[in-house]
Order: sequence, then structure tokens, then C-alpha cells
Amino acid sequence: MFPHLRRGPVRLTPQQANQQTRDGQAVLLDVRETPEWKAGHAPGALHLPLSRLITGASLPASTQGKPVVTVCRSGHRSQQAAKLLAARGVEATDVTGGMTAWARQGLPVTGEGGSSGAIA
Repeated sequence: MFPHLRRGPVRLTPQQANQQTRDGQAVLLDVRETPEWKAGHAPGALHLPLSRLITGASLPASTQGKPVVTVCRSGHRSQQAAKLLAARGVEATDVTGGMTAWARQGLPVTGEGGSSGAIA
């Protein structure tokens, strides 16, 4: 799914990430911190902060055997997370521009409890 993964993850546009995760081809993993996640995130995304990934936290069970697409606010942390996961043997890439680009493209953002969300 992610060509040239061994040479570094190929980054996805927000639209590509939305399509692949909506179709079940991959799992969207939001690596922002909890207050950012609560303010607004992509519907269906899983949450695991980069700070926890760095300290060795395991991925949620629902990611097993599936490619992972990481996302953060601007794309920096998610790129770091994708590289970390790839080093662990996970097929991983990230979203260029993060949730800021996601929202700018008019893709859905939901807040805590299913309300309309905002990118914090």
C-alpha cells in the first residue's frame, strides 16, 4: 500500500488518508496530546499520543495487521511517529499538513461527544 516504505514513508494528502482509512485499507492514528484530541479529530481515528509512543506504548489492538496512517496538528509529530512505527516493523505513513490541512480541505472534524470539533 505504501510504496518505497523501506526508504522512508510516503506521506499522504489529507484526501488520500481520508479515503484509505474510510475504506478500511488503513487505520488513522492521531498522535496529538489529549487536549488537542478532545478539541477535534477525524471521525473514526484512534488516539495514542506521540509522547506515549516514544516511551514504548503499544498500538491499539485494532491496528494489528493493518497499515497505520498517523496524523497530528501540522505534520511534524505524525512524521516522527510514522518513522518510529516503521522502525518497529509497522507499515506506517503520515498525513502531510496534519489536521490543520485536513480541516482546511473540508474533511470532517468531530469533537468530544460527537459534536463539531476544532483544531487546537
